[in-house]
Amino acid sequence: MSLYENHILPRLIDWGCNQEVIRERRAGVVPQARGRVLEIGVGSGHNLPFYDHAQVEQLIGIDPGEPMLRLARQRLGGLPFAVELINAGAEDIPLPDASVDTVVVTFALCTIPDVAASLAQMRRVLKPDGRLLFAEHGRAPDPGVQRWQDRVNPLWRKVFGGCNVNRDVSLLLREGGFRIGESHSGYAERTPRIAGYMSTGIAFPV
Repeated sequence: MSLYENHILPRLIDWGCNQEVIRERRAGVVPQARGRVLEIGVGSGHNLPFYDHAQVEQLIGIDPGEPMLRLARQRLGGLPFAVELINAGAEDIPLPDASVDTVVVTFALCTIPDVAASLAQMRRVLKPDGRLLFAEHGRAPDPGVQRWQDRVNPLWRKVFGGCNVNRDVSLLLREGGFRIGESHSGYAERTPRIAGYMSTGIAFPV
């Protein structure tokens, strides 16, 4: 792993994922998690302050980046529920079938290499009455913005650790076997449109 990937990129992602517009989206979905919770792409732990302590029994966070998990471990102090952080990718979640009540995925679907395989894994580990909470940025509805997203995506992905700005979040969820319930989408303020079309909501396995 290069110096950039091991030291600079984790700090860059940690900073970028803690901007106010992103914190607002996290705050809108994460408190709805309940029971045994699996967080996909836990990263450096920015969701930790938003969990409802009265509703969460256990949190399992997975992330393929050990440098990001090192940052997350620094944010675990004072949590009243058990937390387990696992260095793993979402394409092969090391949990039994139907073993979690809630899956949380925030600003991670943009980066996961194999989204279809990962969503299949999320469906597998969710209980039949479980739900997936999401907050993501992705493909805009406007053709002009879409064209710019497609143009900048190769460079964006390279600079920001595999992040893609042009993935259609709703389509990916539906194709991944989820039914989208309540959801909200729109351009975030104070954010470039190529990276600022954000969607939040709840999805259910079908």
